[in-house]
Amino acid sequence: MISKLSAATARHRHVVLLLGLLVAGVNAAAVGFAPSLGQVLFTPLLLLALAAVVLSVIFVGIRPASFVVLPQAPAFATPAPAWKVLFALGFLGPGSASVGALVRSAREGMVSTLDLVFTISWLALVALLVVEAWRGHDVQLRPHGIVQRWALGSLTVPWEALAAAQVPPGADRPSRLRMAFAKPPLVRRRGLPWSWNALRTDSVDARFLAAAIRHYVGHPEHRAAIGGQAEYRRLLAALDRNGGRDEGNR
Repeated sequence: MISKLSAATARHRHVVLLLGLLVAGVNAAAVGFAPSLGQVLFTPLLLLALAAVVLSVIFVGIRPASFVVLPQAPAFATPAPAWKVLFALGFLGPGSASVGALVRSAREGMVSTLDLVFTISWLALVALLVVEAWRGHDVQLRPHGIVQRWALGSLTVPWEALAAAQVPPGADRPSRLRMAFAKPPLVRRRGLPWSWNALRTDSVDARFLAAAIRHYVGHPEHRAAIGGQAEYRRLLAALDRNGGRDEGNR
């Protein structure tokens, strides 16, 4: 049940986020221009925000051993993390209340610099969370290499630059996958990458991702087909033949 709810949230994340933004806008307007209505909305919105945060914590533990096939990229992408969507929704409620309070203070001529800085900082955080949730796929395996993007930057690792991918030892469900670079100068980083030498695995089984990367490091003849359904089926069959998720960490 939890897995199905997580998958549905990720699949319809744009609709969920748009509804969340709509509710947040209504709440901000109510707090700023109709305080009595804002008080009525406060409790249900607070409960919804708390429920969203709790569900996001539960969803963090869902990490399927699978990719999403993106023929248009082309790429094999890690699943869109549903927990990011709910985490963003959890912050939208307090963020909208902060904006509404600032608007009300401005109407009353009592805006302080501290209130302004606090609200802007909160809005920046909420915007970052919403953008991250909206984008969806964090890591993509492409014919030319591995691409990891987030709101503030990206990391691109050509296959030729990669020596190995390692799962942190002793970690049952690691949230990052370290990489060893054979040719570091080929690695490209833009903006503020999430990591300089690791991939996010908070939405995918880390050992499955590591096994897929090792497969393409060792079989360059299959890289050009990445992004196709036939190649994805072949990849899964190859990983099964070689011991499933993690042939190199046994």
